[in-house]
Amino acid sequence: MLIIGIDPGISGSICFFENGKIIEVIEMPIMTEGKKNKKQVNGAQIYNEFFKRINRKDNEIRVVIEQVSAMPGQGVTSMFNFGQSFGILKGICSAMQLPVFFVRPAKWKKYFNLINSQKDASRTRAIEIFPYFSKHLSKKKDSNKADAILIASFYYETHQKED
Repeated sequence: MLIIGIDPGISGSICFFENGKIIEVIEMPIMTEGKKNKKQVNGAQIYNEFFKRINRKDNEIRVVIEQVSAMPGQGVTSMFNFGQSFGILKGICSAMQLPVFFVRPAKWKKYFNLINSQKDASRTRAIEIFPYFSKHLSKKKDSNKADAILIASFYYETHQKED
């Protein structure tokens, strides 16, 4: 089964995870838009990234997206942009007829004992679980990659018997 774990948003990541192993993790494809060169998720590139990794004969594909919501203190513009990114991801999965599952941050973080921990703790946990992938998680900014890995791993470990 191919699991695509997604930490949504401009600085998010996408993890391609198969049979308990990390196949590849990419940063969220983005592009600039408008006069101010604001960044936004590049839906066409996400589609291409999905398409080149999906074997159409294999019906065992699951897309798992972190289901996030507005948080106190976040600006209206940033929340709108985040919602737009989330919608693009849902639309691509719908158009490609991929089954989508959502997991709240509290649920997968509790599973990996990361509740009330620093953002960088997910990177440390991903390295502990997948030491062979540690060279790809060597920078602090790789915590979004670690989140995508742990989201995919959470689904793999908690839904094996159901699928």
